[in-house]
Amino acid sequence: MANIIGVRFKKAGKIYFFDPDGKIVSRGEHVIVETSMGMEYGEVVIANRQLPQEKIVAPLKKIIRVANNQDAKQNEENKKQEKEAFKVCEKKIKEHGLEMKLMDVEFKFDKSKILFFFTADGRIDFRELVRDLAAIYKTRIELRQVGVRDEVKRLGGNGVCGRELCCCSFLGNFETVSIKMAKEQNVSLNPSKISGNCGRLMCCLQYEQGVYDEKLGKLPKIGAIVKTADGQGEVCGLETLKEIVKVKFKDGDETFFKKYNVKDIKIIKNIEKEQDNINKEELAELKKLEELDKKDLKN
Repeated sequence: MANIIGVRFKKAGKIYFFDPDGKIVSRGEHVIVETSMGMEYGEVVIANRQLPQEKIVAPLKKIIRVANNQDAKQNEENKKQEKEAFKVCEKKIKEHGLEMKLMDVEFKFDKSKILFFFTADGRIDFRELVRDLAAIYKTRIELRQVGVRDEVKRLGGNGVCGRELCCCSFLGNFETVSIKMAKEQNVSLNPSKISGNCGRLMCCLQYEQGVYDEKLGKLPKIGAIVKTADGQGEVCGLETLKEIVKVKFKDGDETFFKKYNVKDIKIIKNIEKEQDNINKEELAELKKLEELDKKDLKN
């Protein structure tokens, strides 16, 4: 077992484990740590905890110190300078006529590096821009191109549910979202209804999928032939979270429907029937969004 603390550097950012170096650090305190990107000022979101060695990526770096008042002031000063650097960089982008949109600026705690985040439709030759910025700030300059999901995460906003966007409030990492998830969760395949503020498929489809996978493992497929107390019928609908199955029966020329708990039916033939009410144009648009999402994550 190893004693660790969890540190986050951005709101809703990824949590990184560090060795507290024998110190007791409370949740909400700030620490100074050394990362692969340089010295960082981070917030402790997981207090001292014992974790098995196999759950830790070795070697675990030790914290440099628990942040003091001077460190807090330095961090605030960095934040002010980030805003100034944003304006300077925007001006330089216009001077060089670059087709890019500046999204954010991040100073490393010790100012050993300044990161400039931007979006663009294609590749950008920003070598002259980097030279100009390096001449002004006399430190290492790094420009990073980000995708539209990263852009919205940094800008913030509310989703269609009325709550703060998941990517801004608690999602630390982006993962691929697929049309298959939307189908299995029985949501509308209308792109306007399942796309987020970023124009990509909504993240909630991905992080809710685990529950649906578990439930769907117990349920028959749409089109399956099942045996019920009322006879043999065809599954025509599912209420996945409630584990309810809607069955269609035919009695001569008449058709009727009835709902059953999955425990009260027996699957005879678990075949899947292709849905014929899917709009092909909307499905094609969703496939484009899915491919763009994969491309963003790969980049």
